[in-house]
Amino acid sequence: MNINVYPPEQQAVGSFDGGKIIEQKPIGFPREGSVAQRVGPLFYWAWGFVEQEGALGLHPHQGFEIMTYVINGVAEHGDTLGTNSIVTSGGAQVMQAGSGISHKERIVGPKAEMFQIWFEPNLNEAIQRKPTYNQFIHEDFPVASLDHVVVKTVIGRDSPIKLVADVNMWDIHLEAGSEYKHTIPAGYSLAALAIRGGGVWNRSSSAPSSIGHQHKDFIVMEADTEEEIQLLAAGEAEMRIILIQVPTAVTYPLYKR
Repeated sequence: MNINVYPPEQQAVGSFDGGKIIEQKPIGFPREGSVAQRVGPLFYWAWGFVEQEGALGLHPHQGFEIMTYVINGVAEHGDTLGTNSIVTSGGAQVMQAGSGISHKERIVGPKAEMFQIWFEPNLNEAIQRKPTYNQFIHEDFPVASLDHVVVKTVIGRDSPIKLVADVNMWDIHLEAGSEYKHTIPAGYSLAALAIRGGGVWNRSSSAPSSIGHQHKDFIVMEADTEEEIQLLAAGEAEMRIILIQVPTAVTYPLYKR
């Protein structure tokens, strides 16, 4: 298994609305400077921060499946489907842009924090479909607690979010000193963003090894064969990490960045 850790200085940055919206981008758009260019159909990942309030005007999308996942604050959304919605902490909104949709966003704090993540289905097929919008509250998602670890399934088994792209996503809280085990299937990659605290990844293969990460690091693991990994919350503080699992390669052409 190949493991790469990208610290914040190897990630892209961006801003909107005169600097009211600030973004750290584990995977940025072309020429934005992120070392990681994509992970399979995981095309773009931005971690946005707004101190009080920021907005983006009406702008178009096509083809991609675009999710906003709210960590803190409020995301207001309007689009050309006639949608006007509000998503609060722990909730998500998903646009399947299809043949085309335009939307606008307003983010309200204080200290709002959220992700916008783009997944890439087969775009040749996606642009033939009607665009859709759906939103979900925190209570819609399955949550499991065991041994001081809380796992929320954002995309995947029993989640209400249904995408065309092959994606699983989890929001995981670990108390200090606790551990989480995860099996990566053969041919899949696990992308992880440490949004609170640091930890250590341990491999349990025939060639065991360990690698550490810090707050704000982006970690990408590519499994050629099925492999179990263990994540240990290091230090005296709790850890929170977002995991996204996608196939390392897909059977359809991907957008050339």
